[in-house]
Formats: sequence, C-alpha cells, structure tokens
Amino acid sequence: MLFYGSLFPLDVIKLRPTGINIPSVTPFNAKGEILYDKLGKLLEFWIDGGISGVVANASTGEAPYLSNAERVRIIEYLVEKADGRINVYAGTGAPSLWKTVEYTKEAKAAGAQAVLVTTPYFFKPTGDEIAQYFIDLMDKVDMPVIMYNVPKFTAYSVSPYVVAKVAEECSNLVAIKDSSNNPGNMADIISLCGDKINTLSGTADMILPSLSLGGKGGIVAIANVVPRICVNIFDAYNKSDVKTAGANQLKASWVNKIVVRDYPQIPAIKAALNQLGVDAGVPRKPLTGLSEATAKKIKAELRL
Repeated sequence: MLFYGSLFPLDVIKLRPTGINIPSVTPFNAKGEILYDKLGKLLEFWIDGGISGVVANASTGEAPYLSNAERVRIIEYLVEKADGRINVYAGTGAPSLWKTVEYTKEAKAAGAQAVLVTTPYFFKPTGDEIAQYFIDLMDKVDMPVIMYNVPKFTAYSVSPYVVAKVAEECSNLVAIKDSSNNPGNMADIISLCGDKINTLSGTADMILPSLSLGGKGGIVAIANVVPRICVNIFDAYNKSDVKTAGANQLKASWVNKIVVRDYPQIPAIKAALNQLGVDAGVPRKPLTGLSEATAKKIKAELRL
C-alpha cells in the first residue's frame, strides 16, 4: 500500500495501480437517497474478495446522477472505511476540462489516491485535443491520473499514439483503463508506452488476455459481484498457473455475459448482488430496477 502526505512526496513514490479494482456501485433507496451503511457492507464484501482498490463515482457508480457534494462524501466515506486496507480512487472525468479540474481537485481533497478520467466526450475531440486535455489537467492538479478509454460512452477509441504522447510528457499519468475490448489496441498501448504506465483491462473478458500481453490488472464492473473470481485470475496468472487463471476467466466471462451484455448493466449488477444477499439498493432514476422474476432469472443464469 502506498501513502501520501508527510511520509512520502509524490515525486519519490508514485502510485501504480495494479491488481483487480472495482468501479463501485452506489446503493440508493427508492427515494434516490444514498445508503451509506449498505456501501460500507459492500466495501467489506469486496475487501474480503481480495480486491486491490475501489473507484468511487465511476460509470458503474452512476456518477452522472451524483451531485458534487455526493461525489465528495462518497470518496470521504470509502477512504474512511477502507482505512488503508485498499486503494481508493475516484472518477472525475467530465466533458469540459474545467469541470474535470473541479472534480479532480475535490477528489484529491477528499482523500482519493488517484483519479480515473474519461477521455472528453459529447463533442468528439481530435487526437491533439485529447492529449492537450490530459496535459492541461495534470498541469493544474498534481495527482496520479488513470486515463479511461471507453468507446461505448465516448463514441470513439483513443489512439494508442495519443496515450503514448501523454505518457511521455506527463509523469503523473500512471495507468490507462482500456475498455475498447480490443486486444490489438491494448497490445499497441503496451508496446508504445512500455513501463511508463500500467495498462488495466476495463472489461472482464479481457482480464487474462491483457495480463498475457503485459497488462497489470483491471478495473472491471463484474468484480462488484464476483470479486474473488476476478482476483483468482490475477493471482493464478502471476503464479504461472495458467490453467487456474483460464478456468476463472471462463467463469468471469460468463458472469460478464449475463450482467453486462444480456441485461442492462447497472440494474443487473445490483440485482445480482441483491440476489446473492449483498444489499446494493436500486438504481437512481431515470434507471429502474429489474423485476423480481428477472432478478431471480439472473441469479439462476449466473450459476453461482
């Protein structure tokens, strides 16, 4: 575990995210209120599953539906409850540089150890604009940044050459979460960036393939539901037990098929957790929860 503050200056020890990390769900009640006691119990479930870190206020956490004050409080709560046992990161990406800087400064003040920043979206930027966005961000806020390449939300995949340019110019770019689900894209990032940054899989199907290419772990939504299975892939691979890693990858890919591809992702993840006896609440509107019959069907299909 790496710590900051008076113990170690940022330029001496740099956090390099690795292992299996969770883009944590945010539990709400039917009124849309955040259930912090449920979040605390979820955190213990994830820690018991062996995860390395959580990412507050990411897409799986329904970040677009959170106020600034809620974002800050969620980070503070997770930092307090984690108590140094795992790393706590925060999603701070926004369409504009100015809002991203605001979110990032607030996350740093709340105790996040690094931030996950989506490439700019809504208006499609050029490669040069993407690179400058990250360079400007890291010039304005001195903390570790994880770039987030997520084509399903931005409608484009960032070029590996853009990633390499930012990695070359900014020492605070410590990792990329690549959700392109494209082995070639991930291979190019690793080849171009070398050991300047850690490459993390953003999709469960790519955990083992990414490790075999030189990746360092993942930030994957299904780890909310099956943290131990995802951690088993990482641990087994690093012990050169490819058979066990492969067996757990098959399990993870099956879970991913159910809760990410076959059903609406956030309602399905929460339904799966609830069916397993780990209360994750309901989604915040406009999202709605799944019917009881559908939730039970998901449990049966998961084979857990």
